Amino acid sequence: MKPILFLIGIFTTFQIMSQSQKPNDPLAHTYSIVARDAKTGEMAVAVQSHWFSVGTAVSWGEAGVGVVATQSFTNKSFGLRGLALLKQGKSPQEAMDILLSDDEGRDFRQVAILDKQGRVATHTGQSCIDFAGHANGDNFSVQANMMLNDKVVPAMEKTWNDNSGMPLAERMVAVLQAAENAGGDIRGKQSAALLVYAAKASSEPWNDKVLDLRVDDSENPIMEIDRLLKVFRAYEHMNQGDLYVERNEMESAMNEYNAAMKMFPENLEMQYWTAITLANGSQVEGASEMLQTIYEADGNWRELTKRLPKVGLLNVSEESLKELTK
Repeated sequence: MKPILFLIGIFTTFQIMSQSQKPNDPLAHTYSIVARDAKTGEMAVAVQSHWFSVGTAVSWGEAGVGVVATQSFTNKSFGLRGLALLKQGKSPQEAMDILLSDDEGRDFRQVAILDKQGRVATHTGQSCIDFAGHANGDNFSVQANMMLNDKVVPAMEKTWNDNSGMPLAERMVAVLQAAENAGGDIRGKQSAALLVYAAKASSEPWNDKVLDLRVDDSENPIMEIDRLLKVFRAYEHMNQGDLYVERNEMESAMNEYNAAMKMFPENLEMQYWTAITLANGSQVEGASEMLQTIYEADGNWRELTKRLPKVGLLNVSEESLKELTK
């Protein structure tokens, strides 16, 4: 064989081998954090990327088990398989070793696993696109690839360590924002997700996912996640107010509703149910005043008020109902 043909043959073989080793999995070049609140035991995973709907691929978790972030060339199976291994009693590192052992694309993977004890294992493959790296410790791991610079991971780690007094969800968002402020994804930003799971699994698994927020496509996904988190907190007050109403603890209910309205004073939904609670508490005049303002903004709320007595959500006299729906 002529030397040049021999060299071409070697180069072609190398290309074929490289292509066969490079996974065909979806891309999710990104930065993320997996973490556990040392006080509550809640576990969370948060992520941002210049990739559509990153939360459907990167973030996984289960109450009383752990959380997983799988990114770069994303092997989605690592989410459910990693959690299953934790449930079998494997440590995060043991689970990681098993997942990577037969994965031909391991060099292109970036994965973080955290269990209910706060133990972590993190892998950044040697073929992840620069800047790529991770940092971890008790109760957290931050990881990033395809970043604009090498300042992103240190900024995430510092923000996590500096904000131990914050609620877990808000602390996760702060870490994402720190990554963005440090340079973030070299391509920019598009989507984000935030999941929080209970420390222990309950007999009501549908309630074990404490928080599930996703922004699939946005010019500023972290800002939007932060806004949604504030809305979530406001509705926590609304839900607590509803519980007080069920117990006929009207003063406590009003305190919760007022707290919600202070957070989002323009939200008609919050104003409306606060007014209905006032009416059910025999404060028809005050309720009517609030309702008139709401009706001016959207007359459909008046029609809804007329429908409430039938299902027992508004318990007032006929005369009072006329006052409330005028």
